[in-house]
Amino acid sequence: MFKTLEWKGGIDGYLALTDQRLLPADFVTIKCQNIDQLIDAIKTLAVRGAPALGVAAAYGLVLGLKDLDNDLDLKTAIEQLDKTSDLLASSRPTAVNLFWALKKTKDLADTFAAQNPNAKTFQLKEILLNHAHDICSDDIRMCIQIGKNGADLIQDGTSILTHCNAGALATAGQGTALSPMFEAKKLGRNFKVFVDETRPLLQGSRLTAWELTQADIDATVICDNMAASLMKQKKIDMVITGADRIAANGDTANKIGTYSLSVLAKYHNIPFFIAAPSSTFDLNIPNGSQIPIEQRSPNELRFFNNIQIAPEKANVYNPAFDVVNAADITAIITEKGVINSPDAQKISDMIGSN
Repeated sequence: MFKTLEWKGGIDGYLALTDQRLLPADFVTIKCQNIDQLIDAIKTLAVRGAPALGVAAAYGLVLGLKDLDNDLDLKTAIEQLDKTSDLLASSRPTAVNLFWALKKTKDLADTFAAQNPNAKTFQLKEILLNHAHDICSDDIRMCIQIGKNGADLIQDGTSILTHCNAGALATAGQGTALSPMFEAKKLGRNFKVFVDETRPLLQGSRLTAWELTQADIDATVICDNMAASLMKQKKIDMVITGADRIAANGDTANKIGTYSLSVLAKYHNIPFFIAAPSSTFDLNIPNGSQIPIEQRSPNELRFFNNIQIAPEKANVYNPAFDVVNAADITAIITEKGVINSPDAQKISDMIGSN
């Protein structure tokens, strides 16, 4: 058992993160004691995964106030909170959980300041830390419920394909896409998981395969371009992935390569599932065309393990995510229930205001 992220101490504490850049070879915990360290951890993918980024953002706002004198009035604290929020918002543009957590926390802080004009900074710090703990606890609970809601999809002999990492390393709990697998394992079911390596940063082979083997689940790593062949051979019964942002109509952004899997699954008549908490839905955007897609450094493709594998003069296109059409999604598994054949009305009915 491990925790992807955990707050240590009180209002003067720090955020401990599992450094995902070093897995599977080394399991190392890093201490984020200030906001600059956390921003670096987010940008370099030491911490990643939409739900985990939401929890990290909530704790990040606490880190942003850490060095302020506890007896300051709230005006300075709120100004500092706004600056910290802007920094965190600029760190990763696609995963909506990060923005969801920032808004919830900022709304709480603004309400407290308006209702308690004579309060001191230490009081705000305590409120925000407790709020971050609540977000973390809710994420743990949601992960378990997603697993329970999706576990019945997985029976003895089921063969699953998954992409990137949507397990415990992507959340504060036991994951989203992997959670039904963990719950099915608890029920004694035997099944097989094919794990896309997930180029260019190999989150599948490095992280997902590590998590599954730690749980004694049968996991087989494949190159990303092997998926179609396995589907043609009828070796895949279903695809389950996570999500970084889901539009109001069900269009879903996830790690680059997920869209191609959805097209392949539809062609081969294979069910395609998304697993995500309600905090991953962005009901303010009508469809996937409005989801911002993060562009990563060209060096992620030019180099592999510090060895140059592409010429410097060659242009590099390196989007981190692509968007699956809602029409190609069999169902979205959430903590509130399963949304079959998702569309705007079904999502609104299930998710409501988040």
